Amino acid sequence: MLLLLDLQSKRRQRSMCSGERLVLERKVAVLRCVAALPANERAGALCQRKPAGRYPLLQSSTHSAQRPQGNGPPADMKKHTPKYVVSSIVALGGLLFGYDIGIMSSIQEMEHFNEYFGHPDALATGIIVSSLTIGCFAGSLLSAPLADRYSRKLTIVLGAAVCTAGSAITYGSINRAMLIAGRFINGVSIGFLSSVVPMYQSETSPPANRGRMVSLQQWAITWGIFIAFGIDYGCSYIPSARQFRLPLGLQIVPSIVLLCAMAFMPFSPRWLVAHDHVSDARQVLGRLRAYGHASAPEVAEELRLIHQTIRYEREHRSSSYWELLRFPNRRRTLLGCGMQFMQQFTGINTLMLYAPTIFHDIGFSSVQSVALFQAINGLVNVSSTVPAILWIDRWGRRRTLLVGTVLIIVFYMVLALLMRSYSAVTDAQSHDSVVINMSARNLGIMSIVMVYLVVASFAFSWGPCGWLIPSEIFPTHLRAKANSVTTGANWISNFVVTLTTPVLLEAIGWRLFMAYSIIMAGNLVIIYLFLPETKNLTLEEMDLVFMDSVWAFSAPWLPSWLPSWLPMSKRTRHVLAATGELESGTVQNTDSAVK
Repeated sequence: MLLLLDLQSKRRQRSMCSGERLVLERKVAVLRCVAALPANERAGALCQRKPAGRYPLLQSSTHSAQRPQGNGPPADMKKHTPKYVVSSIVALGGLLFGYDIGIMSSIQEMEHFNEYFGHPDALATGIIVSSLTIGCFAGSLLSAPLADRYSRKLTIVLGAAVCTAGSAITYGSINRAMLIAGRFINGVSIGFLSSVVPMYQSETSPPANRGRMVSLQQWAITWGIFIAFGIDYGCSYIPSARQFRLPLGLQIVPSIVLLCAMAFMPFSPRWLVAHDHVSDARQVLGRLRAYGHASAPEVAEELRLIHQTIRYEREHRSSSYWELLRFPNRRRTLLGCGMQFMQQFTGINTLMLYAPTIFHDIGFSSVQSVALFQAINGLVNVSSTVPAILWIDRWGRRRTLLVGTVLIIVFYMVLALLMRSYSAVTDAQSHDSVVINMSARNLGIMSIVMVYLVVASFAFSWGPCGWLIPSEIFPTHLRAKANSVTTGANWISNFVVTLTTPVLLEAIGWRLFMAYSIIMAGNLVIIYLFLPETKNLTLEEMDLVFMDSVWAFSAPWLPSWLPSWLPMSKRTRHVLAATGELESGTVQNTDSAVK
């Protein structure tokens, strides 16, 4: 019987490493909770795969049955309105993020900008553009202690305030150093927001809609980029320094709106419980889940689960950065940082920040035409993110990423071949030939279409999933620190891409996109082998996902004799058997006991 399991045997524990013992303690603790249920509920909790997720052990069967499945838009929009409002308002942080990314794209091609700042070369342009990412890296690392101590909400407020100051400095820049300093300060604010906003959205959303809620952050980023491109296009006709100053200064508007709106936003219920404000957490959950009824059963059940998880983490786990490198969190850290690295090395920032250079290289040299193409690029990015918002909780994270990655590989290869053909055509014969001009123009237009298709493929896959997965896989006591580290990984790789892209485009041209297709092929293998599916799981259930086998691809095809309630890896099964906690046939005996 599971009730007779004894984890206090020092003789057995001495033969186990601390990580293995932690796995054993966690799993047996879960089993004890199930064993304490009435017989009829125990059978349902152990032997059924609930549609809410593969691991119903951490919740009562009643709660599991009532949890919405997240297949498509919610049936009761009134009930879901509070969380949509909260996630949408804090997503303004994503809009600021996107605006800062996109605003320099066309400005660097503007005549008045180049005249005012002394016609910066490729390296100087890379420094101006990438100075934002250095600030973002610093801000992402600073966000963890602030979010843990002063709350996710107040860290977002601080990010909006810093962004307002940075925007004022960039608007008034009189030399390159001042422009770089202003963009660095803006970067610090974006580092705060990019780390904390997805975490805040994740902690205030129910499992069935968490993917949709966090995807609003990516959609806001795409809107910020699109708005920046549109403003750049409109301002390109201004015949003065306002041509570039106005786009730089308009960022103050959304930052002030976010700063004011956060006064009406709730604190994260998980942060409140972690700081012993349980009654406040109950009120927040009531507002977000049950029309403001804090005494509703679903509120009590979720609060109980959060409280139990946080209490367990306090008793058994440390919350230092070193904990991220220890078993079983090491796998999550590698996966979270890997997701951010892989997202940036899709080359999306090459296509968003330096698309004007690409358009210029394929025969479109007018500032107005380049700005128009960029505005269309931003519109493609916005519209292609919508499917992910609507259906990512139905498709799942793995399938979305696998499909998007395959499409990106194909479109990058076609783009590289088209740009190579364009170079061959324009270099081989005279531009006086009408036939050659038409051929080159067609190749240029087809290349632009391929750029849009790569952006569209990124927008519904790597765009939202790159932020969603790191925000949901870590335990509560490490979530702020982990998100700061994974977001820092994003900004390191972002810095490398933005700094080197102008130099690489100048040196190797179309070959850069062939290199991106090869990198994406490697990403495809990593996602297939190591990324587990996390849709519809509570943030507390993630522990069981990451205590299982590292091989994600085998999860849907577990052997029929392995019970669905505990898909243990061979390593975990070996540890249990070696300590006597799991004898051969114990699983079958357990199944018999609950029937």
